[in-house]
Amino acid sequence: MLSRRPPDVGDILACTEQLVGARPVRELFHVAHLSSVYGWLLSDGRAVVAKVRPPGERIEGCVQVQQHLWRAGFPCARPLAGPVAVDGYCLTVEAMVDDGPPLVAWAPSPAISAQALARFIELAPPADSVPSVEPPPAWMWWDHGEDGVWPWPDDCDDDLNAHPGPPWLDETGRLVRQRLTGYPARSVIGHGDWEAQNVVWNDDQLHAVHDWDSVVCLPEAAVVGAAATVFAVRGGVPGHPTVAHTAEFLDAYEHARGLDWSPEDRQVCWAAGLWVRAFNAKKASLDADGPDIVSAFHDEAIERLRLAGA
Repeated sequence: MLSRRPPDVGDILACTEQLVGARPVRELFHVAHLSSVYGWLLSDGRAVVAKVRPPGERIEGCVQVQQHLWRAGFPCARPLAGPVAVDGYCLTVEAMVDDGPPLVAWAPSPAISAQALARFIELAPPADSVPSVEPPPAWMWWDHGEDGVWPWPDDCDDDLNAHPGPPWLDETGRLVRQRLTGYPARSVIGHGDWEAQNVVWNDDQLHAVHDWDSVVCLPEAAVVGAAATVFAVRGGVPGHPTVAHTAEFLDAYEHARGLDWSPEDRQVCWAAGLWVRAFNAKKASLDADGPDIVSAFHDEAIERLRLAGA
């Protein structure tokens, strides 16, 4: 989260020009959430995207993973420069992906989305060949060392543990943490925010994956389980996959990767997905409309908890 005023846009423009060797002449878009993102047309005709966010050691590793997958032919933007410091913030620049005709922002099916994630993980570099991408984003950080069940949230200044309840949700978080932190599997490089706004399709062909700041290094079952629970989410638009859709995603991924997951592996898939949903529900519980959102999740959480063996 941008907890203080980001750099002046003039400083960002000047730094971008220095990094890419051409002057930004027209702003194409500007959006801000966890980061501030600018699209610019350059004087030499190229279009680039500049991303500004608070500094973090993990960003270098995220950029190197993106560079590796771009070189391997995975559909994503090409990193051009950075990370570099600008007024205490971190700036990276990448080529803008040509979105061409109108594209869909959700997977045609759970199976197709799962196959795309399988390709991502197959092409990703070994975890020990890139700088650390620790810690993971808060919604994937069940193994945090903070007091209480919940880590500090990514997009607000509230300590979730200072707002107890509802009791069943806090207990769900505790049980899922316990299930996940004792899982002794090898970690892989994966994408920790496989939501629909970050995974863009042209019919049933993967067009581009965005949000490379969400690269993680976690057990494969955990990465896949989280993706299987959010792949249809489009920002504020309802679209959480059902339990059946999650199961279809997990089956398709296992087949695509030629894996033979043990019962424990499967449980970890369900537990990781449940952590993401529970963490988001806990944040929602602080909002005016939150109690209804949390209440609607209750029965599904019980079923997912059972499948997680927690």
